[in-house]
Amino acid sequence: MPNQFFSELLPAIDDLAELKLTLYAFWRLHHKETDPRYLLRSDFLNDDVFMSGMGHQAEQAVSEALARAVARGTLLHVSIESAQGAEDLYFVNTAKGRAAVEALERGHWRPTEAEEAPVELAAERPNIFTLYEQNIGALSPLIADQLKAAEREYPAAWIEEAMRLAVANNIRRWRYIEAILERWRTEGKDSGTPRGDSKADIRRYTEGKYKDIIQH
Repeated sequence: MPNQFFSELLPAIDDLAELKLTLYAFWRLHHKETDPRYLLRSDFLNDDVFMSGMGHQAEQAVSEALARAVARGTLLHVSIESAQGAEDLYFVNTAKGRAAVEALERGHWRPTEAEEAPVELAAERPNIFTLYEQNIGALSPLIADQLKAAEREYPAAWIEEAMRLAVANNIRRWRYIEAILERWRTEGKDSGTPRGDSKADIRRYTEGKYKDIIQH
């Protein structure tokens, strides 16, 4: 994030939608691989996570926020005609952005038709320690070491699901979670909809070969 954003731009922005859009534009442009870097209006509209934070009339809010950002001089806007029709391109108002707009207007370059890998906001997955503290209990050095070992042995999605099962069955012990993971590794785990363990499954852990380790 450029220093000028905090010293000049942030104090001046008084509209929440404009602030959200500006932050998103900086973030997304940072992840773009095109040169020069630009965003299409559709880049904003097609990101479901971003749009979900723009309110009930999200598309109108985006249009108004773009207009505000352009009027403020944060973003530069150019409309072009492409094979798909009119396209709205947005550049950050930097030396590179201004040079790109000038080159575009002079016909020195055009946006390529090559498809890029999609860049979208995604919910960040909590790490294994946060998951444990939120669902099972306080961390100890021993548990932390066991969690690190589990991260190396099992997929993150498995660990997260096993913790959910432990909570659903009200057996908040790492040994129980570890037993679930071990069973999935040895017996296989389907990739369908997650389900809770049956009563028979719970008995297998609490009364079968895992009994001693789970109760300690």
